[in-house]
Amino acid sequence: MSTFHGLEMAKQALFAQQSALYTTGHNISNANTEGYTRQRVNFETASPFPPASRNRPEMAGQMGTGVETGTVQRIRNQFLDHQFRAENSASGYWETKADALSRMESLMNEPSETGLSETMDQFWQSLQDLSVNPEDSGARTVVGQRGQAAAETFNYFSDSLSTIRSDLRKQIDHKVDNANSILEQINDINGQVKNVETHGQLANDLYDKRDRLIDELSGIVNINVEHTESSDSASDIADGLVTIKLADDNGNALEDSVLVNGNLENGNLAFNDISVGYSEENYQAVTDITVNGEDIQVASFASTGALKGLIESYGYAGEDGETQGDYPEMRDNLDTMAAAFADAFNRIHTDGEHLKGEQEAEPFFQIEPGQSAAAGITVNEAILNDPDLIAASNGSGAGDGGNASDLADVFDEPLDTLDNTSVNGFYESIIGDMGVKAQEANRMTGNTGVLKSQVEQQRMSVSSVSLDEEMSNMIKFQHAYNAAARSMTAVDEMVDRVINNMGLVGR
Repeated sequence: MSTFHGLEMAKQALFAQQSALYTTGHNISNANTEGYTRQRVNFETASPFPPASRNRPEMAGQMGTGVETGTVQRIRNQFLDHQFRAENSASGYWETKADALSRMESLMNEPSETGLSETMDQFWQSLQDLSVNPEDSGARTVVGQRGQAAAETFNYFSDSLSTIRSDLRKQIDHKVDNANSILEQINDINGQVKNVETHGQLANDLYDKRDRLIDELSGIVNINVEHTESSDSASDIADGLVTIKLADDNGNALEDSVLVNGNLENGNLAFNDISVGYSEENYQAVTDITVNGEDIQVASFASTGALKGLIESYGYAGEDGETQGDYPEMRDNLDTMAAAFADAFNRIHTDGEHLKGEQEAEPFFQIEPGQSAAAGITVNEAILNDPDLIAASNGSGAGDGGNASDLADVFDEPLDTLDNTSVNGFYESIIGDMGVKAQEANRMTGNTGVLKSQVEQQRMSVSSVSLDEEMSNMIKFQHAYNAAARSMTAVDEMVDRVINNMGLVGR
């Protein structure tokens, strides 16, 4: 070996420890950077001397030639990434469902003094008062006004449900646009990663950016992520290119649902937009989700994720063509209840007599043509203008309030159109069902949030920057650097002795 080889080994040691110090500084600088994964320098022993060959010098054994910097590697666990994304998708789904049901609960506002239940109770009470004082003009006016209040409450709930559904549709479109933007960015990063890895390098910062985008995408839709090699010359520890597909309940990729193609064997790098189709009727429910021209049934689409939660809340066309979903179901129930109540109430009202006996009793409620029952129900304008037209009598004279009492009984009478349930009982059942759904959504939001937090903590324990650990590494690499410098000084003194002080020649 050369006399100067000791200087070369010391120089390599200085460079290696220096790169480790720089990497440690990079970790410390990004300790609070979202999505950053800590990095480490992998030291490798330089090729020993002499190398294996036919003309190698005869020595007792090989001698080490120092250290060299192999790679700068991210500390990442793909299994924990997979777990986190699955929990993040479930958490996004239940958070969205809980938020939508919470808005519905706030709208229905039961039990309260302003809800439909209280309004219907006041209407019932006014009918009871009228049955006792059928000739009292004040009692008749109150019945008309209480009936109109009940009708307006139906109108308000129906209109408000439609308004919230419009907001949910905007949220769906926003989520789709956001997801498509993320897919485009991931595809662009795939191209950059390929260019870097082709030269045998590692694109650590690009990996971090791509993983952060994939994490964000997992909160919108349930996805399956696969890694493939970018080229034959790529490093063995390179992350490679990612292929992203929609996933089912078990995390298995759905056929024909490639969102980002990172498998070069299946064509060039590309991404496919997600689009959502709506029907022109049935509350404009979501009919299908399209990826790369392929329609995916809503029932099998991305079992979790915020987008699925929004679609289930907004409403979608089921396999039988009927609209399903939390808000359409509530609106259908209100329509069914309003129509059944109005029909039963009018049937009894038209059989009675009012104070103007020469006229036949008219229906008390009317439903505006072209509107649903809850949205279009109103009290007959003629009755509002002339409360004497309220048919409170069964035909036994002006002082008879029997029909008013019969009208009050409608609230608790089992109706065929409500599956032999009374109006009050039917309303209590739909409010109870809404409460159970909201409670379940809140419970699952808490459960999935805890699981997501636990997996995130495990992932951070592996990938995040520990300042204590980095400070220890800094001291370790600093001491190694100082030792390498001392080694260089020692070799320098040896060389100086050989060149300047070994004998006097030619004097």
